[in-house]
Amino acid sequence: MKTTSIIIVIVLLLAAYNSAFVVKEGQSAIVLQFGRIERTNDKPGLHFKIPFIQQVMRFDARIQTLDAQPERYFTLEKKSVNIDFYVKWRIAKNSTYYQATAGDLNQARQRLSPIVKDALRFEVNARPLDALISGGRKDITKRVRELADKSTNKTLGIQVLDVRIKQIELPAAVSDSVYKRMRAERTKLANELRSTGKEAGEKIRADADRQRQVLIADAHRDAAKVRGEGDATAAKIYAKAYSKDPKFYAFYRSLQAYRHAFANGKSVLILKSNSQFMKYFSNGGGEKP
Repeated sequence: MKTTSIIIVIVLLLAAYNSAFVVKEGQSAIVLQFGRIERTNDKPGLHFKIPFIQQVMRFDARIQTLDAQPERYFTLEKKSVNIDFYVKWRIAKNSTYYQATAGDLNQARQRLSPIVKDALRFEVNARPLDALISGGRKDITKRVRELADKSTNKTLGIQVLDVRIKQIELPAAVSDSVYKRMRAERTKLANELRSTGKEAGEKIRADADRQRQVLIADAHRDAAKVRGEGDATAAKIYAKAYSKDPKFYAFYRSLQAYRHAFANGKSVLILKSNSQFMKYFSNGGGEKP
C-alpha cells in the first residue's frame, strides 16, 4: 500500500512536470498531439499541455539573416552581373512554418534562398545595366522584398522584412564598357556646361560693353554741356568786365597772351615794331605817341 502511494505520487509529479512548459522571450511555440498541430503561436510565458500525449515545438521568433552567396544575373540587354545580397526575415505563421520545414532553421534558409533569388532575377532581367548601377538598387530591393514576402508568407509562414544588395560586380569587359560610357556622358555634360558658360560670358561682356559705351556717351554729353555753360558764363564775365573798363580789359587780355606765348621761355617772335601785339612794350600805355 505504501509502495503504491509512492508510485502514484511520483506519477502525479511527473504528470504535473510534463504538463507545464515555459516559452522563453524571443521564442514562440506550437503544441502537437500525435504529430497533429493542436495549438499555435504560444507566446513567452508559462503554458500547459496534456502530459505524455502532447509535445511542444519551440521556434526562434527573433529576426533571422540569410546571407546568400553571390550569383550571376543577366540584365535587360543580356549583360551579366554578380550580385551579393542578404535577407532579413522572421517566422510569421508557426503552423505553416512547421508544416513546410518541420521547424528546421537550415531547411527554412534553403527554401527561402531560391525564392528571393528568383524574385531578384526577375527584377534584374527587366532593367538595363545603367539603370541597375546608377540608382536602381532601392527600387529593386523593394520589389524583391514584396515579391518574396508574398510567396514565403503563403508557402513557408515566413515574413521577409528586408532585402539589401551588398555589392554588384561587373565582368572586366562590362566594367570597361560602363566606365567608357560614363566618361563619355561626363565629357558631354562638361562640354555642354562649358558651352553654356561661354555663351553666358559673351552675353555679359556684350552687355558690359554696351553699358560702357552708353556711360561714355552720357559723360561726353554732360561734359560738353558743362563746358558750354562754362564758356557762356565766362563770356558773360568777360563782357561785363569789358564794359566796366575796356582799357584795363584789353591790357589784361594782352598779358594773358604774353604768358601763353612765352610760357616755355624759349619762344622767339619776329614782329614789326608797330605790331599791335607788342604795343604795351613800346610806350607802356598802349597808345601811340
